[in-house]
Amino acid sequence: MSDSTANATLRCGFCLALNSIDVHRADDRPVCGECSKPILLDRPVKVNQEDFERTVLESGVPVLVDFYADWCAPCKMVAPLIDEIAHRQIGKMLVVKVDTDHAPDVAMRYEIRSIPTLIIFEDGEEIERSLGFEPERVRELVEEVVS
Repeated sequence: MSDSTANATLRCGFCLALNSIDVHRADDRPVCGECSKPILLDRPVKVNQEDFERTVLESGVPVLVDFYADWCAPCKMVAPLIDEIAHRQIGKMLVVKVDTDHAPDVAMRYEIRSIPTLIIFEDGEEIERSLGFEPERVRELVEEVVS
């Protein structure tokens, strides 16, 4: 994969500026072009409704999306798995979280009827989804996508 196809657009968690990041160079610790704060890709990145298309669907790398809500107990059970995947797959894929309470249009578009729902996107298309807590299945799906 060439560097130009590994780009993803992410919003800075500090100043909210949009940044084009080369995901394959995540180990180089990218910083925001506006405020120079770090953009950390070794953990899930929160994505809002307005940025979903740009960040997830237009990403040049596979994206694992965790559709969750803060009040959801099973979502809290899945969180360590999502953290682990983000850490292990740094530079290979993007791992993001979408709060369905704050992104109802995205949740409706992808027919999110229960949470947690994990969806893997590649080239803007959903390629697989997991409902509930299926850690081994999710790890296998991720390995298939990034290998």
